[in-house]
Amino acid sequence: MLRMIGLALVVLLIGCKPNSSGDLNSGTAPAAKKVVHKFTEHGNEREDPYHWLSDKTDPEVIAHLEKENEHTQGMLAHTKDLQDELYDELTARIEQKYESLPTKRNGYWYYIRYEEGNEYPFYCRKKENLNAEEEIMLNVNEMAEGHQIYRLFQYFVSPNNEMVAFLVDTSGDRRNTLYFKDLATGEILSDQIPNCSYGGAWANDNTHFFYTQNDKTVRSYQVKRHQLGQALTQDTEMYLEPDSTFSAGVQRSTDGRFIFMGSGSTTSSEFWYIPADQPLAKPKVIQARQKGLEYQVNSYTGSAFHIQHNHEAQNFKISSAPINSPGMGNWEDVVPHQENVLINNFTVKEKFIVVQQRSNALDQVLIIDRATGTKSFIDFGEEVYTASMYNPTDEFSSDSIRYNYTSLTTPRSVVGYNLSTGDKKILKQQKVGGGFDASKYETKRLWAKASDGTKVPISIVYNKETFQKDGTQPCLLYAYGSYGASSMPSFRSNVISLLDRGFSYAIAHIRGGQEMGRGWYEDGKLLKKKNTFTDFIDCAEYLIGEQYTFKEGLFAMGGSAGGMLMGAITNMRPDLFKGIIAYVPWMDVITDMTNPDLPLTTLEYEEWGDPNVKEFYDYMLSWSPYDNVKEADYPAILATGGVNDTQVPYFSPAKWVQKVRESNTGQEPVLFKCNMGAGHAGASGRFERQKETALVYAFMVDQVEKKMKN
Repeated sequence: MLRMIGLALVVLLIGCKPNSSGDLNSGTAPAAKKVVHKFTEHGNEREDPYHWLSDKTDPEVIAHLEKENEHTQGMLAHTKDLQDELYDELTARIEQKYESLPTKRNGYWYYIRYEEGNEYPFYCRKKENLNAEEEIMLNVNEMAEGHQIYRLFQYFVSPNNEMVAFLVDTSGDRRNTLYFKDLATGEILSDQIPNCSYGGAWANDNTHFFYTQNDKTVRSYQVKRHQLGQALTQDTEMYLEPDSTFSAGVQRSTDGRFIFMGSGSTTSSEFWYIPADQPLAKPKVIQARQKGLEYQVNSYTGSAFHIQHNHEAQNFKISSAPINSPGMGNWEDVVPHQENVLINNFTVKEKFIVVQQRSNALDQVLIIDRATGTKSFIDFGEEVYTASMYNPTDEFSSDSIRYNYTSLTTPRSVVGYNLSTGDKKILKQQKVGGGFDASKYETKRLWAKASDGTKVPISIVYNKETFQKDGTQPCLLYAYGSYGASSMPSFRSNVISLLDRGFSYAIAHIRGGQEMGRGWYEDGKLLKKKNTFTDFIDCAEYLIGEQYTFKEGLFAMGGSAGGMLMGAITNMRPDLFKGIIAYVPWMDVITDMTNPDLPLTTLEYEEWGDPNVKEFYDYMLSWSPYDNVKEADYPAILATGGVNDTQVPYFSPAKWVQKVRESNTGQEPVLFKCNMGAGHAGASGRFERQKETALVYAFMVDQVEKKMKN
């Protein structure tokens, strides 16, 4: 049968190895599933002995996953006291009773708060001033009762402040249900829309709401308009994205005058708009789609749109365009392109433009006086840090912003900054319990030399009281390295439990992210993807060579596409690491990318390559973690998955673990823990998810202690 154009797939059933007792240490499948699937692609034959694990409707698959969990629990049973100790430490650092700084929107101050012992937040507001009576819009603790997973992703308050629309996922599969609540009566309306993606926008009439729908692959493909009180069958399609390599979205402009809708891929985007006070209007295009053109648009009062884009600007620039003719031919530069400075975000005020940008793997906030053109930067005063600005109010005339500031040693702080005077004030700092003392820890920026001569930044933190740079300290090295997502050095309170046990924690800012600009991303994707893997290996070898750690104490960690990184580097250098932590890892690249019915597959052709093209297929096959497992002494491995995961199907790590066990010539444990009721993000409660962290940390600490005993 044909699975994809140009790829002929033949499924053959042949006998499996005779030792199929289901013993997890043997790496073989249960006896009832003595099948191997063979695929023929581009004239080449490829085998998948564990393809049967892909069917979660099969009771034997569920039984297998439960057996994996029992096996992992049994293998780590002797660490139960350590897990409990770590869990107590992790939860002790969480600020039990927490309230965020309020932000002002349309006459109300909005904030979230947690009560002591609660897993979930309260979404609250106060009218006009902070001394007003609190109104609880959404009590997620009550809403989550009876649900193993409950994720409230977004909420949208109507322009008249009387209704709230919100998106909820109760399985972890990203198929959200859209609800509407009357804030005066507390009533949840009967208008409930299933299978929604993210994003939404109210029209100014407070009756029409714009939302996105998923297709069968959980791709956001359609923007629709709903009128409260009408049947869903009456909803109107506003925008349709038929190209499966793009996903659709919708949002309201900052000034509330427009509703933007459109779609984007990893390399191109397109936006349309209607006036928010004309919900029945026909959308108008801002700039028609062009291959390689990415842009984002917003409105901040006045007669112009402001557009962040990459036209003749690899690292992006900011332009303005007249609202009545916003096409690219009328774009005028407001903030020009710079070769070594990546523009990430911006906001426009009456007197200032504030730009979030990044240079040399460090965040910058640039302030431009609109009248004089004078430029200034906020001074953050540390060697390694992360900073991001945001608007505390929707008042256009305001001359204040806030920025979040954090480093590997500095808990998250919110700082108020006056754009006119440069005055700044810490408004709130994350409270870290458990006796945390920031002065005990030190962070540095290191630079590793990659195999092609490229310098790769590393951020590292350790406990000054216990760390010795003598090659005897264990280290956890983390990275992601895909989609242009940057792994910036922010405070992670859970890492303190490792630092206080003698570990250092390092982040490898490898190619595939955008820490060093857009070119850093371009050099870690498609036919250059292997740079991501070799960068990570070179960073690991640098840390060993500079005596920050040693092979028998070095652990690697990554999740999702970063988990795929873990699989690739484990195949390439199994000798280099003591242990591998692979959270919801994407391991079976070829099988997934040749199945267009799976979520994300076609959306990611521009990230990994289109397997219909033999050049891309062959390159992906050369590094796909599942396809490149070989006989070797593998390091200790702990992989996780979620049975409802639609981003990385549970069977990707499940199959990889089986294949590694089968090929492992060493004695280290290879473990898999599958959350049987969750998706990609795991547990949803703020305390519940610490249990998995405690298990992972106990696994690493136990491995180090075993090494020391030997």
